Amino acid sequence: MDCIAGVPRKPWNLPFVAEAEEVAALRRIMRLHLGLWGLHEVIDAAQLCVSELVSNVINHVGAGTPITLAVSMNGTHLRIEVHDPDTRALPTLIDITDAATEAESGRGMALVNAVAARWGVQPHADWKVTWCELATGLTSSDGHTGGVPVARAEAILGLYGTARLPQTARSSALTRAVAEESVSALIADLLHWVRAHGCDADDALDRAQSRFEAEMSG
Repeated sequence: MDCIAGVPRKPWNLPFVAEAEEVAALRRIMRLHLGLWGLHEVIDAAQLCVSELVSNVINHVGAGTPITLAVSMNGTHLRIEVHDPDTRALPTLIDITDAATEAESGRGMALVNAVAARWGVQPHADWKVTWCELATGLTSSDGHTGGVPVARAEAILGLYGTARLPQTARSSALTRAVAEESVSALIADLLHWVRAHGCDADDALDRAQSRFEAEMSG
């Protein structure tokens, strides 16, 4: 089903200097942003791609090179780009399963090739873009993942949020702000229901939190 309140995923970019010590920070930044985008399932693959694309620049263009990391959505795919000023040092691909090879060139791109849906290089007059795209499992660029639990919540919020809107506004799609308010209102109403039936609201919240954490770690 369609997402009733789209997840905003605005493109962002980060200029930095290609140094080995920057890679760990870039991985943390990628994890943070993809968490905010709700793309938890592709975080590990995205971190690997960032590491390898940046390491490729360090190894074949040179440490200290000014480069830019750019992240965006291309339809339902997550697009990761690294911009650098060397148009001659083009990434190459070797067979990562060949344990006998001593060559480092191409091994990083082989890892990218293994996890990405597609990748490539776009040369420009005085710079190039090395990019890759990861499949997210989304049905739209501002949709969400999460499987059955999220789909169930989406259906409930669609009905609940619409019921709380004025009659004249019920034909329009729920906005993200209305959906977020509906989440709080629904939880509050459910706690009222729990209390009205002689149960403990705090206990219900604790059990829900424990179940959520168990499902997230499972």
